[in-house]
Amino acid sequence: MFDIRAADLTDVQTRALLALHLAGMQDNSPPEAVFALDLVGLQAPDIALWSLWDGTRIVGIGALRTLDKDQGEIKSMRTHPDHLRRGVAATLLRHIIDEACARGLRRLSLETGSGPAFDPALALYRAHGFVDGEPFGDYERSAFNRFLHRQI
Repeated sequence: MFDIRAADLTDVQTRALLALHLAGMQDNSPPEAVFALDLVGLQAPDIALWSLWDGTRIVGIGALRTLDKDQGEIKSMRTHPDHLRRGVAATLLRHIIDEACARGLRRLSLETGSGPAFDPALALYRAHGFVDGEPFGDYERSAFNRFLHRQI
């Protein structure tokens, strides 16, 4: 059983997983298409970040950005590589969807990349009712990025 907590950005394990996430985005995306948030960006007042724990080990992170009174954006989803295919991402995604509902949001959106490194994430989001759509917020379409949306 996993434990979901508000993420502590001073925690060493949380910082390490966020650094791994940012490095992965930089390694698998064109430089102009890296929209992952760093530690400063994740401290913005419109961001809520959660960590998922298995005992004393962090196994995943995920964030919700409130864009306006009706729409939120999923940010910084990452499963620790030692815990892939254990339901970590699905647990975090369900938590974020539930939190968005509790906040009265009516639509969740996300921007992600394309290619083999992003295929598992795209499959996860689609399995949870997200569909391909148009850019949102300040994003612009490119040959690399994908936009998914779900009404909630």
